[in-house]
Amino acid sequence: MLIEIILATFVISLISLVGLIAAGKKVKKFLHYFIAFAAGSLIAASFFDLIPHAIGELEIMGIHLHDSLIFVALGVVLFFLIETFIHWHHCGQEGCNKKPAGILIFTGDFVHNFVDGLLIAGAFMLNTATGIVTTIIVAVHEIPQEFGDFAVLLNSGYSRLKALKINFMSALSAILGGVLGFFMFASFEKITPYVVLIAAGGFLYVALSDIVPEMHKHGKQKKIRIIESIIFVLTIVVMKFFFELMH
Repeated sequence: MLIEIILATFVISLISLVGLIAAGKKVKKFLHYFIAFAAGSLIAASFFDLIPHAIGELEIMGIHLHDSLIFVALGVVLFFLIETFIHWHHCGQEGCNKKPAGILIFTGDFVHNFVDGLLIAGAFMLNTATGIVTTIIVAVHEIPQEFGDFAVLLNSGYSRLKALKINFMSALSAILGGVLGFFMFASFEKITPYVVLIAAGGFLYVALSDIVPEMHKHGKQKKIRIIESIIFVLTIVVMKFFFELMH
């Protein structure tokens, strides 16, 4: 069973390489549209997947909605502090070459993928069939998110190779989560919903404080701004129905 969990989470980690599709020069010309998609996907994943799933688990445990949402706010505050730390200690006197959004994306993805690993481990511990189905569901909803994350990293000043490495390194936490989940699932089962809510708060912070302002930058053609807005809204709407189908 441990081998099955490791193989499943490794497959999930490989999805981070979907950014290779966006590495071409022709695709890079449309990077600002991918940024709009990234913002929409992070918001949609938080509100329609991560938060509802975690709250549902906590309600079963007898935790009220009001108490659950505190951890979303905690995620926002935590990521704000992380970004502040980045500005203080990594920018130096000459200014930042890479925007904090890239580091925040890595942090959020590391936590999110770690939780995915825990979920996959728990599913395989029920039975192999459930584990395979859960792995497929996680893989399908990871693809658009990883694609959007790669766009954010490129926009944050990272090279294509560096962006791929960062995405892949954060994705490997799924394997770590799977292995730890196998040995200590009983302990992690009660902690997981709180971690998911904090990660959701972090994703909301990244989307609203770093990516959306990027969409509002002056100097863009009116046509581009309109298309970005349409992509942003449609991404949220489409992913809402997508997550409903997945669950």
